[in-house]
Formats: sequence, structure tokens, C-alpha cells
Amino acid sequence: MGFKKMALITHLPKQEQTLFSFLSVSVLLFLCWGVIEVESGIGVNWGTISLHKMSPFTVVDLLKQNKIQKVKLFDADPAVMKGLMGSGLEVMVGIPNDMLAGLSSSTSAADLWVAQNVSRYMVKGGVNIKYVAVGNEPFLTSYSGQYQSYIVSAMTNLLESLAKANLARNVKLVVPCNADAYESSLPSQGTFRPELTPIITQMVSLLNSNGSPFVVNIYPFLSLYGNSNFPQDYAFFEGTTHAVTDGPNVYYNAFDGNLDTLIAALAKIGYGQMPIVIGEVGWPTDGALGANLTAARVFNQGLVNHVLSNKGTPLRPQVPPMDVYLFSLLDEGAKSVLPGNFERHWGVFSFDGQSKYPLNLGNGLLKNAKDVEYLPYRWCIANPLKDLAEVTNHVRLACSYADCTTLNYGGSCNEIGAKGNISYAFNSYYQLQKQNPRSCDFDGLGMVTFLNPSIGKCRFLVGVSDYASSSGFRLQNSWISVLLILLWDAWLFLM
Repeated sequence: MGFKKMALITHLPKQEQTLFSFLSVSVLLFLCWGVIEVESGIGVNWGTISLHKMSPFTVVDLLKQNKIQKVKLFDADPAVMKGLMGSGLEVMVGIPNDMLAGLSSSTSAADLWVAQNVSRYMVKGGVNIKYVAVGNEPFLTSYSGQYQSYIVSAMTNLLESLAKANLARNVKLVVPCNADAYESSLPSQGTFRPELTPIITQMVSLLNSNGSPFVVNIYPFLSLYGNSNFPQDYAFFEGTTHAVTDGPNVYYNAFDGNLDTLIAALAKIGYGQMPIVIGEVGWPTDGALGANLTAARVFNQGLVNHVLSNKGTPLRPQVPPMDVYLFSLLDEGAKSVLPGNFERHWGVFSFDGQSKYPLNLGNGLLKNAKDVEYLPYRWCIANPLKDLAEVTNHVRLACSYADCTTLNYGGSCNEIGAKGNISYAFNSYYQLQKQNPRSCDFDGLGMVTFLNPSIGKCRFLVGVSDYASSSGFRLQNSWISVLLILLWDAWLFLM
């Protein structure tokens, strides 16, 4: 799964008028697409790069009880696909970038992929696969062209394979693109990067001829995170004092500005009528300044309200994107933090399916996952009676396996003190190891407690057991061990 990149193009407010540019692109749009009627749907991205995984059946139930009908995957993991069988949910399955070379050079490889990941599930009571995503952000600048030459030929082979399987009418190919595929100083001047224009023109021609939309990932958070001069209020939907004036149009948020830049770029290559799907958009809740529960709630609720209002954008009034997939459904504690610690905290739900903040996707406030099977309610903390002078290496080891990103600057656990940091690291590792008693030893510096050590906004997690990974094993509930822990807690409390 690709992680979010900061090479994202959005628009900083400028005051210059560009009426000529606006009129030019307006003419192109009028000639190319006329009237488009769209009813937007709100879906979610379901990533699975997690340290603590719930059962796919529990996750599917979570989607259904929240009436989320559309889900986007980054691969076609058999366990996830099995969980989706018979659900009726509309699914986009993904092909990882590292598979593109093989699929582009071999029709038999494309046939095999379709047979194993599409045909086998497209049966009565199976999975409702609507899209196959060919790669993920393959034109990203940081890839230096590594994947772009494979896209068109891979799409061609996959289209043939879907046709052989009699699935071409029901399953559409798409290519999720990062917003750095296009550029401009103002929305009406949007163009695709010069080195990409020939390839993207071919790609869009294939998409158009097969009735597929253009899929784009837009992240105002990354514009704010990567540019200290970016106006904060322009990243949200609550109104701004830094509006962008583009001819007669005025942009009050980065999302609309970014989307219209794409619309203008598509118009310039002759496809201004192309339907658009937002493949990823969201706001993280931890791991960086500006990544918090309040900001995430304000952004995501503002986005949903904006999309469902059918206002559209200045270049496509009353025409919102076909669908919008929030990033993400769940936190993913094993993702790379190369772009930033926030990468592990995009979920509207925590790893265990608990909603992080009130959010209404159009069907009422989010509901928590049901019947989640947790490990026993106990935690590993630093032993308060021990000298912790030699604890550094233990903390480093624990955090090299577990997720400790909330302890860093800007994180929700950044201010819990030195002993709190140690306990958080110890517990994260302990839960990852399924509460193996040896995993809370740390040369005698750790101890197990039944007293929840969570502090303020800093949550000390308890792992889940219904879809456990193979690492570690579950500590058995003997009455002797439980009694000893309770007595120890009581003694510490009375001291």
C-alpha cells in the first residue's frame, strides 16, 4: 500500500486575476462535457498494514452497521475477500505497484491475476467487485518514473483478461493518481506534468472508452504539514480569510481548488467530461502537530457535508465527485513512518473499531464495532520500585517492534513524562506479543497491572485476540496470576 506523500499540489492563495485563462478552460469544459448528473457516495479505504487485526468479518459488520456501502482495498487479500463474500458491499480491489511490470509484459499473468482475484469471487453470494485499481499513485514524483511505463500495457492486458472472463461490463479498471500528477498556480491553469501528458492521455483514453472514472487522491493535510506558509483555514471547509481568486471564481478551500485543477488539466487533453472519483482523502488524528481528533472531525465532517450538498466546484457546479473514499477506515500501526508519524493514525476508527470522534457520513453518527474480542484487561508498565537508569535500550527495542509514534512531538502521549513514556513503550510491546508474560520482563524493569495507566488523551491499548497474528502467544487466565497482580496493584496503590 502506498503511503501519503508530500509532493502534493494544492493552491496557495494569490490575488492576481486570470480571466483569460478561466474563460479558455470554461470553453473547453463546455465543449467537452456539457451536463453531468452525479449522486455522490461516501466510501472508505480499508488498509490492513496493522499490528492488531480484527477479524475481517468483524470489520465487514462494522461497515454494514454504519451503512458504508463502498470500500476500497489496496490488494485482494484472500482473508479480506472471504469476509466480504455475500456482504453486498461495492468493492474496489487493488494491484500493488510491484506487480505492474509482470502484468504489462504477460497476458497470461493478467489472465491468472483476474482468475485468482476477480473471477473466483464474482459468483452468486460472492464479492461485488466494481473496480480494479491498477497500481497506486504510479506517477508519483518520488518514484522517478519507475512504474509509469507499465500502466497502459498492464491496463490493456487486464482489459483483455476481464473480457475473456465475461467481466468487462461489470468490472472497471481505474488508476488512482496522486495530485502531484498535475500542476498550476491557479485552478483554471491546471495541466498534467509535461513528462506525464502523453502517458496520461493514453490512460485516460482507455478509461474513457471503457466507462471508467479518473481516480485522484487529495490531501489538504499534507499541504499544511509540508508548508509552514500554507493558510490553515484554507485546508478546511469552515470558511477562510485566504480565498483564492481565479478570474470570476473564488475558492474557499484547498479541496475544491485541487479538484478544479484536475478538471482543467483533463479538459486540456480533451477529456473534460471525465467522471472523477476521490480515491483517498482524510485527516490524521495523531503523530504530528495539527493531527488531532478535533481537526480530523472538523475536516472530515466538513468534507462529507460539502460533497453530499451537491454544490460541486466552480468549474463543475452542482457536479460533485462520483464517489469519495475517506482515508481511512482503521488505524494501521505497521505502516511506514517515512512521510511522518501521522501515517499510522488516519483511521476514523481506532484499530479495534472504536470511533475516535463523532462523525456523520449521512446515516447518523458512527457506531462502534460489535463483539470485538480483546485480550484480558491488563497492561505492562515500568515497575515504580526499580531504578530505570538502564531502561533506554529496552524502550528502543520495544518501539522497534511496536508502534510508539504517539510519544513523539505533536503526539497525544508526548507529555506524559519519562516514566509514562517507558510504560507506554513496554505496554505496546506487551500487547503486540499477545500478553506473553515474558514480554513484560525487560530485565525486571516491567510489571503487569490491572489498573488502566491511560493518561488524559493518551490511551494505553489492550490488544485484540479474534484475528491475532502469529507472533507471541496469549497468557492463560490462571486464578493465581490474576490474584498476584491484583494484590501487587493494591499494595502499590496503598503506598
